[in-house]
Amino acid sequence: MEDELIDSSRLSLPRKSVLPGAGFFYPDSLDESRAEERAREKLEGASVAVVTDTDADGLGCVALIREMYDAALDVEDFEDRIEERLRDDDEEEAVEDDAEAEDAVVDVAEEEEERPKSPVALVGSSPYSLEDDLLRVAEYAPEGIDVFVCDLCPDKYEYVEDELEALAEVAGAIHWYDHHQWKPEVESKVREAGVDLVVGESDEECSTDVALRELDYDFDDRFVELAAVTRDHDLWLNEDERSQDLADYAYWTSKEEYVAVVGAYGADLPPVVEDYIAHRRIEKENLIEAAVDRADMKAVGDWTVGITYGRCSQNEVADALREKGADAAVIVKPAGSASIRGSEDFERCHEVADLVNGGGHPKAAGCKPDIYDDMLDYAHHWTTQGATTKRVILNAFERVAEMPEEEEEEEDIETDR
Repeated sequence: MEDELIDSSRLSLPRKSVLPGAGFFYPDSLDESRAEERAREKLEGASVAVVTDTDADGLGCVALIREMYDAALDVEDFEDRIEERLRDDDEEEAVEDDAEAEDAVVDVAEEEEERPKSPVALVGSSPYSLEDDLLRVAEYAPEGIDVFVCDLCPDKYEYVEDELEALAEVAGAIHWYDHHQWKPEVESKVREAGVDLVVGESDEECSTDVALRELDYDFDDRFVELAAVTRDHDLWLNEDERSQDLADYAYWTSKEEYVAVVGAYGADLPPVVEDYIAHRRIEKENLIEAAVDRADMKAVGDWTVGITYGRCSQNEVADALREKGADAAVIVKPAGSASIRGSEDFERCHEVADLVNGGGHPKAAGCKPDIYDDMLDYAHHWTTQGATTKRVILNAFERVAEMPEEEEEEEDIETDR
């Protein structure tokens, strides 16, 4: 297949809005091979490893941990590269727009490999790759390494049981900082495995807050402020205009660059980064508008669910759908996953997601229904703008509507991860 066919920079906005990014078309075997190699290189000689989600909250934890260990990378190198990107108007986009294709663009990975390594190794992860990433640390990290797991929550203990056992044989200590909704039995078993697990109140603090509180270090005020602004976005408070800048920047740039910049500047990003964000936002706003325009409003029980499809920033789309009267918003992505966002009138997003191979918070969750058997299913997904996925998620809303809110009955649905 020709590279041009999956090159997002060559697509018109209407077509770009309904198709996944280039990283989607990379086979898992290639991604896994590259992930193995990058993990091996990062972990070789490291004294600390951080396995983390790669949004602003997870990466904020890395900035704190590197500060505590005096292991931050030189921010000037990253600022020079940002200036180069801005100078080149014809440059291909620095990172994939689709968050699920994180690390899929080879150029960004190669740039990170060219830079000096930090002794605090950053191992980017996700709910779908957590067990693999824990095992990579167990396999490639030096014996006695301190390990931190941040902003991640396993749906079942069985998903990480063997990997934690292998990691415990290597690590000097394992700390886990998170703020998601943990099932009590999973929380208990992770602690029994010898992990120092701290789970913050999901509606009061983000994972960066938890790390700031738990790490034995006297952090400068910029890190305290970084945690507060990260929380503002991660808990959808939207009271600090800087929080959207942090979220967008983490989404658009490489992990190492984000950690270096917020570690040096906190929530007050330098002018060159602000210029970069403004440059990228032009297209972002157009993609948001396209997703809002194609949204439908569906009545489910006592709720109005706004549901749409497209490559876009889900939080802003959800805000727009709430303004149109939605109690809950569903944004189905071209890669097959979906974001579910709630409101004051709907705080059961995690219950809906639990029924369709996902999880999260009462007011925000994510999922990827297990309905894609081959590329024809994905072709149908793109050409119908997620019709099957929408139907499956709306059915989950209907099932939740039939259950009492107080009922916390665990749905025994086995899914392939």
